[in-house]
Amino acid sequence: TEAELAILAMEKRTWKYSGAKERAVRAELGMPGTEYYMRLNRLIDDERAIRAEPALMRRLREHRDG
Repeated sequence: TEAELAILAMEKRTWKYSGAKERAVRAELGMPGTEYYMRLNRLIDDERAIRAEPALMRRLREHRDG
C-alpha cells in the first residue's frame, strides 16, 4: 500500500538528531510512533516487502532479532 511504501522509505533515511525520526513519522505519515513501529514490525516479515527491499528488510530483521 501507499502507507507501507512510505514506511519503507522512512526506514531508508538516516537521522542526525535524536527524536528526528519520531517527529518525521508524526508529521509526514500522520501516525504515532507506536503505530508506525507495529506496522514496520509486520512489514519486516511480509514477503512483498522482502521482495521490494531485500537488503533493508534483512538489516531490519537482524536489528529486531538481535
